[in-house]
Amino acid sequence: MVDDPNPEQRSGGRNGAAPGGAAPGHTAPGRAAWPDAAALDRLFAGASAEDLIAYAVRDLAPGRAAVVSSFGADSAVLLHLVSRVAPDTPVVFIDTAKHFAETLAYRDTLAEQLGLVDIRSATPQPGRLAALDPDGDLHGRAADLCCRIRKQEPLDAALAGFDVWINGRRRDQTAYREAMPVVERDGDRLKINPLAGWAASEIAAYRTIYALPRHPLAGKGYPSIGCAPCTSPVADDEDARAGRWRGRDKTECGIHIARNGETGRVLRPVRGRGQDGDGVPGHKS
Repeated sequence: MVDDPNPEQRSGGRNGAAPGGAAPGHTAPGRAAWPDAAALDRLFAGASAEDLIAYAVRDLAPGRAAVVSSFGADSAVLLHLVSRVAPDTPVVFIDTAKHFAETLAYRDTLAEQLGLVDIRSATPQPGRLAALDPDGDLHGRAADLCCRIRKQEPLDAALAGFDVWINGRRRDQTAYREAMPVVERDGDRLKINPLAGWAASEIAAYRTIYALPRHPLAGKGYPSIGCAPCTSPVADDEDARAGRWRGRDKTECGIHIARNGETGRVLRPVRGRGQDGDGVPGHKS
């Protein structure tokens, strides 16, 4: 067992100052004046993903909304929608130093093709790696702790300057995500899930219509793509996330296991569900 001795105090990180398409002179309401997450969820239940993104970055939190993307198998759709609304919206990528080379190349390809001008890499603290994973093999000994220091903590710091974050998860991906709202509370932030109601077929159709490039590994048996040591190919009769942490009782990295501020039980994905979503933000497991 690997213990986490005296975690370092995580500081504020970057302050997202991208205008997010806000009109000149527009001031976002203070958090105390925001509608609650449940009210916003009801209001936008039938809205388009693009309308919800536009509201989040232009009206709800101009300059203080960010997108979190894994640049995985389905990431192009959310990022294309963001590029249509406000291509200068900050996009946070958690660079764990364990990604496939293909993922890093795909990140650069999408950023250039979509005109995304503010890609921010959230990286692990060197001190944490030196103390807890000096040989780079923590993923094989304590996967949850590895995810914490390489994903959760860096994302916490990267989102410190933001009030709203947007991700690409969908309800059809796992049993746990079936009840996911389109707007929810995540600590003192709001979490926006504009693709929550999309099906895998709609993601594929959108990607085809707009000629969006595929992740290089998506056609090689990787419908869900995470860090290289913990991601394996998936057979045709397996669930899309069967290749994530294969053989372990683990289905999530820890950044998406809360709903409206409450940590939930993570269930194994339902066989035959859709492909993997994105993003990732700062709720600790």
